[in-house]
Amino acid sequence: MNQLILFIIIYLIIFLTYRFIFLRKKKNKKKKKEKLPVEINYLVGKYKIDLKKIDYNKLLTLIALISSLDITILVFIFTVIDNSIIAIISVIVLVIPIILISYGFLGKYYKKKGLIKDE
Repeated sequence: MNQLILFIIIYLIIFLTYRFIFLRKKKNKKKKKEKLPVEINYLVGKYKIDLKKIDYNKLLTLIALISSLDITILVFIFTVIDNSIIAIISVIVLVIPIILISYGFLGKYYKKKGLIKDE
């Protein structure tokens, strides 16, 4: 039970921090032309997501939710494993697959909704 509470607390802290960072990027994007976040570039490049068809604020919220969950899972794995060397190796091995799987789900969700670029 304590681990579940720890997981939820870590998730909320990371989500709020991540969301704050994305809100700041959104405000700065309005002021001047800036590059899109890496997550959005990945979705556009890999899944051909059309940003004109998507509510940008909703997309940022979904990215914040997904990235926060990914980070929380990795932090949780690190805290649960007693041996620090094994924990570090586990996190290093799992970071890329977790990110690709989670953003794969988001890309497939948008493809299913038909929010992709017309070719």
